[in-house]
Amino acid sequence: MLKKIFIAILSGLISFQVLAQTKSFTHQDSLRGTVTAERIWWDLTYYHLSVVVNPDEKSIKGSNQVFYQVLEPNNLLQIDLQAPLKITKVIQDNQELVVKSDGNAHFIELKKKQKKGNIESLKIFYEGIPHEAKRAPWDGGITWTKDNNGNPFVASSCQGIGASIWWPCKDHMYDEVDSMKISVEVPQDLMNVSNGRLIKVKNNKKRKTKTYHWFVNNPIANYGVNINIGNYVHFGEKYQGEKGELDLDYYVLDYNLAKAKDQFKDAPRMLKAFEHWFGPYPFYEDGYKLVEAPYLGMEHQSSVTYGNKYGNGYLGNDLSSTGWGLKFDFIIIHESGHEWFANNITYADIADMWIHESFTNYSESLFLDYHFGKAAGQEYVRGTRTSIRNDIPIIGQYGVNNRGSGDMYYKGGNMLNTLRQLINDDDKWRSILRGLNETFYHQVVTTEEIEGYLISQSGFALNTFFNQYLRDTRIPTLSYYFDKDGLNFRWTNVVKGFKMPIDITVKGKKMRIYPEADWKKVDTGDADNITVDENYYVSSFRLR
Repeated sequence: MLKKIFIAILSGLISFQVLAQTKSFTHQDSLRGTVTAERIWWDLTYYHLSVVVNPDEKSIKGSNQVFYQVLEPNNLLQIDLQAPLKITKVIQDNQELVVKSDGNAHFIELKKKQKKGNIESLKIFYEGIPHEAKRAPWDGGITWTKDNNGNPFVASSCQGIGASIWWPCKDHMYDEVDSMKISVEVPQDLMNVSNGRLIKVKNNKKRKTKTYHWFVNNPIANYGVNINIGNYVHFGEKYQGEKGELDLDYYVLDYNLAKAKDQFKDAPRMLKAFEHWFGPYPFYEDGYKLVEAPYLGMEHQSSVTYGNKYGNGYLGNDLSSTGWGLKFDFIIIHESGHEWFANNITYADIADMWIHESFTNYSESLFLDYHFGKAAGQEYVRGTRTSIRNDIPIIGQYGVNNRGSGDMYYKGGNMLNTLRQLINDDDKWRSILRGLNETFYHQVVTTEEIEGYLISQSGFALNTFFNQYLRDTRIPTLSYYFDKDGLNFRWTNVVKGFKMPIDITVKGKKMRIYPEADWKKVDTGDADNITVDENYYVSSFRLR
């Protein structure tokens, strides 16, 4: 599996570079974004991350014990940790190892012979004052702030910038750890909430601290690991889902308890809609949590962070300008949608971030579809088109930790809604979405794998469809005119070979036409006008 993903990433380096955005990348970008020779030979199996967090000093100190399986013999292992944090020592089998650093990449020289198939471990000790997030979650790091009562309120967020901004790890998305333990020591009057299940709380009386031990049963991406430290109170409920009873746990600041008990009713509503469309919640073993955070929110696996001010919309705004965006709490719905698309199905390279964001953006309309009807959901997704920029391709450049256009959200959602129209069978569409989450359950994937699945299951030749919407910035334009023999039409503004069918209405009758780059014709009688189905993300232009 790892070799297949590595080859796919390499092949992506030479595909569609003409259409990709031009940007200068550094040696550090390559060390971070490439599956290097010092990464490919070992496979993560388990982490035990143990950290002491000092809010007064804004510092952390701790260790990460890394367990791995040897895929091929090697004696040089890459671990990532970003300055100003420093690795203080690395131990394997009670021997301290030499570490040579190249910026944020640290190369550990192993003394022990690494035999193929063996499970080995090493322990990395580190400390320092981590990068402080300036505008979380977009500018990631640690957020150090205080709540309304003056208590420390601390949280991590690190998508894009990388988990190595606050803990040492194999900081590339292609290899998820199978399970992990997270131990966080905090001042005794505070609580830490992390991923998975709380298995133990230790009271360190002499140090006047408490250590919260959390265990994650399922594979988890490094950026999905989080800490949340505050004066939390807890409440919860049980949800009867497709795989049985699911624990829903909520952690909020004490003075927001009443508001949270009302607002968080969107959580079971979300689960009803998304289990219908996508299949069972992917992490029953770890439960589902909403955790109040000092920033807007993030899709940390089984520990979704929330900062939407306990109101509907996106900080009270409707991103679709249709009214439908105020029918739900954006952060609860969107960030929880990532449990299926990001945490269950995870991109291997951030260039393919659309796999996370396009499907999750589209999940917002499916939430409305489930609770308010198909017309509501489609009106919502169409309403988001005003935010599409069509600036650079949605897919970024591979191997250098480069994401593509922010259009992966709204354009990506409209692309998927277009595909739904093209398939024109909602039961089949639902089975495709559920099938994605079953086929790629707890897997790291490439764009080619997701495209291949959608092509095979839809029955449509979608290669040029994806080239158009993911790798090009132009909106397909249906050019047409009428003459005495009927409607003449073709696609313009498209990639080579683009052949997408489209539904139009002529004199009150819906029909499907099959435009290509060359002119085609259909007999429409004495009609002199058409209406293009508005759920296709295209433009149209009448020549005469």
